[in-house]
Amino acid sequence: MRDVVDLIMQDHREVERLFDELKNNPEKRPLLVPVLTAMLTAHSRAEESEVYPVAKAEAGETEEIAHSQEEHVEAEQLLLRLTQADPTSPAFDEVLNKLVETVTHHVEEEESTVLPRMRERLDDRRREELGRAFAESRARHMGDRPGEETREELLTQARNAGLSGASAMSKARLEKELHPS
Repeated sequence: MRDVVDLIMQDHREVERLFDELKNNPEKRPLLVPVLTAMLTAHSRAEESEVYPVAKAEAGETEEIAHSQEEHVEAEQLLLRLTQADPTSPAFDEVLNKLVETVTHHVEEEESTVLPRMRERLDDRRREELGRAFAESRARHMGDRPGEETREELLTQARNAGLSGASAMSKARLEKELHPS
C-alpha cells in the first residue's frame, strides 16, 4: 500500500490532467465533466473524513486544515455550477477557469505545507495506514455528487473547519454555516 501523501499527490496530478483536457478539448467536455466531478468529490470526502482529522490531531495542522476545508467547500460549489453549465457556453469556460484557479491554489498550499508536514511528523507505518483508509474512503465516495453531503459528512467538514457547536446543529443549519452563498 502506498503512503497517503503519495496517493493524494497522484490524485492532484490526475485532476491537473483532466483540467488540461477540459480546456484544450471542448468536444470531450460532456464525457470529462462527470469524471472530474466523481474524482474531485470522492477525493475531497476522503481527505475530509480520513486525512484532515489526523493532520489536525497528529501533525498539528489546525489552521491549515480549517483553511483547506473552506477551499473544499468553494471548489465543490464551483464543481456543482460546472455540472449545470452548457459545455459549449462562455459561462462554462468562466466556471472552469475559476475552478482550475481555486483547485490549483489549494493543491499548491496543500503540497507546500500540510503534506510535507505529514510526511515529516507521521511515520511510514502511519502514513500507509492513512493511505489505506484514504483509498477505501475515496472508493466509497466515488458515486457522490457535489452538494449532496450527508449530515455526518457536514459534521466532519464543520469539525475540520473549527466550527463550534456543530454537533447540535441540524443538517440545514450545517449547510448554511458551511456553505454561505
